[in-house]
Formats: sequence, C-alpha cells, structure tokens
Amino acid sequence: MRNILLTLLLFIPLLAQQQNYSIIIHKPFDAALLDITQNYDRTISAIGFSNQNKQMHHESQTYSDPFEYLASVSGSYGMQMHLVQADDQAKVLLSKVAKLPRFNKAVALVKTPDDGYFVGGYTLDGELLIAKLDAKANIMYSQMFGTKNYDRMENLVLLSDGGVLAVGSSFTSRDTNDNMFETGLGVSDIFLTRFAKDGSKLWSKKYGTAYDDKGIDAAEATDGSIVVISTSSYQKHTDATLMRITENGNKLWLKQYKSDDLITPKKIIRLRDNNFLIALIEYNALQQEHIRLIKFDLYKNLLEDRKIFTTYPSGLNDIKEFSDGTIMGVGYVKDSFNTDALAMLLDSNLAMLRQEHYGGENYDVFNSLVILNNSEVAVAGIHTDNDSQEANMWITKLNKDTSVVKIQLNTQSLYEQLCALFADEIKQKQLSITPDLNIELLDTSLYFQAGVYQLTQKQKTFLSSFGNKLIPFLTQHEESIKQLQINGHTSSEWAEEKYTNRYLKNEKLSMQRAYSVYTFLFRSQDVQTQKWLSKIIVGSGYSSAQKKVYNNIENKSLSRRVSFKIISK
Repeated sequence: MRNILLTLLLFIPLLAQQQNYSIIIHKPFDAALLDITQNYDRTISAIGFSNQNKQMHHESQTYSDPFEYLASVSGSYGMQMHLVQADDQAKVLLSKVAKLPRFNKAVALVKTPDDGYFVGGYTLDGELLIAKLDAKANIMYSQMFGTKNYDRMENLVLLSDGGVLAVGSSFTSRDTNDNMFETGLGVSDIFLTRFAKDGSKLWSKKYGTAYDDKGIDAAEATDGSIVVISTSSYQKHTDATLMRITENGNKLWLKQYKSDDLITPKKIIRLRDNNFLIALIEYNALQQEHIRLIKFDLYKNLLEDRKIFTTYPSGLNDIKEFSDGTIMGVGYVKDSFNTDALAMLLDSNLAMLRQEHYGGENYDVFNSLVILNNSEVAVAGIHTDNDSQEANMWITKLNKDTSVVKIQLNTQSLYEQLCALFADEIKQKQLSITPDLNIELLDTSLYFQAGVYQLTQKQKTFLSSFGNKLIPFLTQHEESIKQLQINGHTSSEWAEEKYTNRYLKNEKLSMQRAYSVYTFLFRSQDVQTQKWLSKIIVGSGYSSAQKKVYNNIENKSLSRRVSFKIISK
C-alpha cells in the first residue's frame, strides 16, 4: 500500500521546496485527534486527547496499606482533552491540554460565533461533558451532565440557533417513572441533550427499543427538526436506526435499516438539496468491512443505497459535501499487514471517483474532516510510528482530488526560525548561524585546550541549554531532516610531529571532540528521541582541515572547536 507520511517542515538550503502538509504530534502514551474545524482567521483547530500521566515523586511518607498508596498516586493526571491549532504552513500555533478535575475524552469540536469553541466529550467514569473555550482554548466554563448510570457522548452537533445537541448513549436506569424516557428500556438507550448558545441546558431525553441502542450522530433539517442516526443491537445483529424529532425532542418517526450483516453507522450530514446522507460500515460473514452509503429525504423515503467495495476492507468515519455536490470521505483501509488512512472522493450519485491511502507501516486512520474556504480539506486522525505501540495526533491537508496539499517553504524561513530560537545566544555572541544552517560557537570558553577532548563544566552547561532548544526543534521537523552533523576540529600543531602523524593524530582528536559532544547531547534525550537521533545524527572529525585563519595566520585557539550542521532532505 502506498506510504506517504511527511511531517511538518524543513527545507533544501537556499532553494524553495514543496512539502506535504502533515503534522504529527508525539506525546507520551496514546494520543489522538477526533474532530477538526476551521477558525475565522483561516487557521485550523483539532480536538482529541492525550495522556497526562502523574510523575512519581520521592517523598518521605511511607505506606503500610497498598490501597492507601494507590489512592495517593491516582487522580491527578490521566486522559484529558487536548486542542491543537495550526496555520497554513503546518506550524503548530497552540497545543493545549485542558486539565479538568476528572479524566476525560473529547470527541467533538464546534466553532462558536464569538471565535471560541464548544467541546463535547465524556469523563472516564461515565458522565457527559460539555465545555466552552475561548479562542486560545482557555476553559470559560465546563459542566458534567447525564444520568446516574454510565453515559457516553459520540458527537456534538451545531444547530441553527447557535446551540448544540449532544448525541450519545446511556445505560438504562430501568426506572419506568423516569420522565426522560420517550421509548424503550433496553440495555442502553439513545441519550440526547440540547444546549442553548450560552451553554444552558434546554432538555435531555432518552429513546430506544427493548434492545441495546446507541446514539451516533445527528443533523438538523431546514425546518428545525433533527434527524438522529443510531444503532440497535440484538442477538448477533446490529441495525441502523433513523429517528426524526422536533426541536423540543418529541419523536416524529423512526425507521430501521435491517441487514443480515452487521451494520455500524458513522456519520450523517444534510446535503445541499436538503436530503440526508449516512455513511455506514457493513461487515460480511467473514467480518470484513466495506462502505455503505444511504441517501434519504426528510420523510424517510429511500433515495439511494450504495455499497462500495474496495480491494481491501475499508470504512469511512466522516463525510462532507463540496459546493458542487461531490462528497469527500475519510476513514481507514486494512490489508494483511497494517491499517492505512483512507481518503475517498464520490460524485453526487455516490459513485467513487478516486481514493488514496496514507500512512506508514503501522496503524494510521483519519477520523474527521472539514472542507476549508479554499476547497482544501483538513483532516484529523491518528498516526503510529513504525516499531511503536503508541498512537500520535495527526493533522494533514488534502486537495479535492484526495492528493496531499503542498506548502512552499525555503531555507530562509528555517534560518529565521533558528535565529529567533537562539536570539539570546546570538546577542551574547555565544554562537552564530549562517543561512546554510551551519551553527558555529563563538564564545572562546566553549573551545578546547590543546590536546583536550573532555568537556568542561561550562561546555556541559552550555550544551545542555543548547540541546534543550535544538533537539525539540529538529524533532518537530523530523520527517524532513536528513542529518544533524556534529563536526570536531583542531588546530594544525602537534608538538614536533611531521605532517602525516600530525594530521592523523589531530584527526583522532577531532573525532574525540565530536564524540564527546555527540555523547553528551544523546544521553540527555529520552529513549524515543534517542531512537530518532540515531538515524540522523553524525559525528565526524575534520582534523585541521577547517582551521581558523586570519590574514594568512592560523588562530590556533579558535580552531579547537566543534560545529553543527543541519542537512535537510
């Protein structure tokens, strides 16, 4: 399967270069992006979760009760909603974790007229969650809601009045006097809650059959009524269920799509012709999935029912309509060895026009898309590095033909970023950076004495600060980096030795100097960063080939040094 995975930005020296628009954000433990939207300033924002795990602190207190100890180390960190904002150059502008008191998972992101966001999700102990954020992802307020049982949100849908509808499910309370119930007392029920634009709750209601019902998604009609898509599971069957309700939550009609195969609805949208389209995943007897699309009108009349079979099992997690009536869908495709992200373009009759697969050699999936003002498509999902078990947050942009959006970059841009990053060091004349991305140390206290390669404490202090800036900068652009060179240098003298021995001994000394710096920087990184550095970092010795010469006179003190060089692909 086709592998396309270029992360963020880097540049060929002095030449313009096209790069794929793709951002991968690595966090400790699993992380993912589940929904995405465009901001009013044309940047994009995506929501998901990352794991903020508690760090162990060595304290004097001792515990004799293991349960008391476990209680002491729990509850401070865990899964939390995570919002990422990026610009059109694939630069991450904001990456913010909302540390709420209870562990939670965000599933939906809705843009508000005041340039903020509604975020929908649920806590890991079974309550539903809605939060209002400002434009900088600061929490203005948040509230938990739901029943006394385990509840789970699947989506948060923007309504025409500026409010939102939370769609999810709740395990039944089996209380026939509960006035939240419209129908059904199954294992779980569809759970809907409507909020006004100021975040106040208008109503909550539960719906369902005698079976296991789960709310998946909803779309608002032009008359203000709402069509809800859900699942109904019984025995070994799972059917898709459509329900139309009024703006106050009163049920108007219900229709089930039954099949001998397992059906899982993923998304419903209202089309420009005011009909509705559902994306479903249908499983055959071998449990291999394929794509099914159902188009219907407001009065539950079936207009189109199309199954799309591809070479490999595949499914669509999200769909959106372009202004010309074509449909973009994103999801996943599986072969015998891995799972790739899938982008698919359909015509207005739901016939497939083209598809593309994206990812590496592990697990990759697209979860959500938004069609941008320029007809490009921003996509949020999950990328897993090769030889890794941890999922990472992934944002990419696609053209309408499902190809990756290219961004024009040049070395000058990277050079300016490096200069900004090391502005203090440049101002203090500790180092200099040239447009070809060569970094030279200027502070003479950072040079070596004759015949010495061991690092002084001052050199270690500087390299610690230097590495804490440079290495994260490089990992941010990791897929475009070819090499980080650490080059050792010497002066030309070596006692009374003749040229051959003098050069060779200086060659060994220059390599030892490079190795000392190489080792110090490498050991300062975590294991994940070390694994990546091992692929791109190079230590070399130049002997006295690049000694410092001024007015035809060698400056021996300034020749005893290390330098750094960034090489891009």
